[in-house]
Amino acid sequence: MTQAPASTSGSEFLRRFEGGSTGILHWSALDELFDRLRARADASWYVYAVGETPPVAPVDAAHLDHFLTEIGRLLRAEHEHDYCGVVYVDSPERPRLVKIFDPNNLGSSCGSSGLRVLPGWVLSLDPPVNLQNAMPQTGSRKRWWQQVFSR
Repeated sequence: MTQAPASTSGSEFLRRFEGGSTGILHWSALDELFDRLRARADASWYVYAVGETPPVAPVDAAHLDHFLTEIGRLLRAEHEHDYCGVVYVDSPERPRLVKIFDPNNLGSSCGSSGLRVLPGWVLSLDPPVNLQNAMPQTGSRKRWWQQVFSR
């Protein structure tokens, strides 16, 4: 399998990832978003599981549909609330990048705690880069990690 380029500077993917996004609060809004993605399934969507090697090729329409079906089930089963709140999109009406946070690893997805929690999955029209490499841990998290093994 070919890996994505190592360089992340100037990446359109990172620019969009760091840009503003809108939270999907209601399950009905998530269904509407997924319907929009399915309607544009031929637009060359990349499906990136953060922590895995970023994909170098977009998925076909059948794979996108399967992913959306399965992630919708997972979110509803594991995010035990009557609202969604774990999906963010750059533009609800014309999405190009969707961040889906793992309901079992939320931390503070908005970053208000000072610690960055990366999403579990990203859907993007731009080829993704390795987010774990592109967004290193904060200084406080590195110091914590160093202290764990300094004893």
